[in-house]
Amino acid sequence: MPLIIFRYLSRQTLQVMLAVTFVVLLIIMSGRFVNYLAQAATGTLKAEFLFAIMGYRIPEFLVMIVPLGLFLGIILAYGRLYVDNEMTVLSACGLSDKQLLLMTMIPAAGVTLLVALLSLSLAPMGIREVEHIFAQQRALTEFDTLVAGRFQKFGGQRVTYTESLSDNKQQMNQVFIANHNANSSSVGTMTLMLARGARLEASTVEGGQRYLVLSEGYRHDLTPGALPVRSTEFVNYGLRMEERQAGQEISKEKALPTSTLLTATTAGARAELQWRISLPLLVPVVVLLALPLSRVSPRQGRYLKLLPGILLYLLYLSLLLSGRGAMEDGRLPASIGLWPIHGLFLLIALVLNLMAPARLWLMRRRADNA
Repeated sequence: MPLIIFRYLSRQTLQVMLAVTFVVLLIIMSGRFVNYLAQAATGTLKAEFLFAIMGYRIPEFLVMIVPLGLFLGIILAYGRLYVDNEMTVLSACGLSDKQLLLMTMIPAAGVTLLVALLSLSLAPMGIREVEHIFAQQRALTEFDTLVAGRFQKFGGQRVTYTESLSDNKQQMNQVFIANHNANSSSVGTMTLMLARGARLEASTVEGGQRYLVLSEGYRHDLTPGALPVRSTEFVNYGLRMEERQAGQEISKEKALPTSTLLTATTAGARAELQWRISLPLLVPVVVLLALPLSRVSPRQGRYLKLLPGILLYLLYLSLLLSGRGAMEDGRLPASIGLWPIHGLFLLIALVLNLMAPARLWLMRRRADNA
């Protein structure tokens, strides 16, 4: 009988948890994907990197979503059992609150291990890969990210347009380039170049330095709103393409391996380490919070305590994020860290779990005294 009940309760909880996790993950990834897609459309992000970035960021998203999914899964699944009087029947058959807590903690332990794996290993690994991709993106020239038929701004000073672009991105047709020379004077001058075509060439004497060679065009140097305009016709005109090497060293604490954080002494590294440890610790605490919040009467409905539960979870997470920021800024000592926040919500969970037995004990005492 207990094994059947355990399998039934675990299945109900995990099904709702997976559904909530999938929906929230889909919403977050959709928002991120639209943002990256807009960057790819404007040429600030290479389209080939788009799906790789989204794939590597999934563990980072999941480590925040899975605890919320389990929390809501318990509230919604057990809330339905209370509304349908199934919990009343199970209690009449001898299922105590301690047994219910034990049966809930067993699948929660598996979720805790999953969150620990994501938080301590997979999420930092994914962030490192994303940082490498963005480093490669920063090393690209404007020619590598150019999109035909769009005016694209590069470096804050240059706007480039091409009517068409070859598949290998080595040849441009009908090119327009506007360069704002802000340092030339207090007003600033502009250089406009129009060319029938352009091609990318590498210099053999400068270590492979690349040049954009414009062909059959004009260069106009002018000051906006003033005369004269100096015009120059050219057959070939070379523009040096600025190239930056992709940095391989990742300095962001979020991307550092956990083994590196264990030996680091900086405030940011200690804050990141405690944050990664806090996420697995979050799971058993929210399970203890979810159990009393799932207790509802059939007249109240299963969603009665859903909003208070979500607000309590968001308060828990917000305090952890605030504590992490305070540790990074040096306003909170690492010796104190995030542990008092976990202790506070563990105390709240214990009080909520003891309220029902305490109320029942008081009712019995009043009945005996009567």
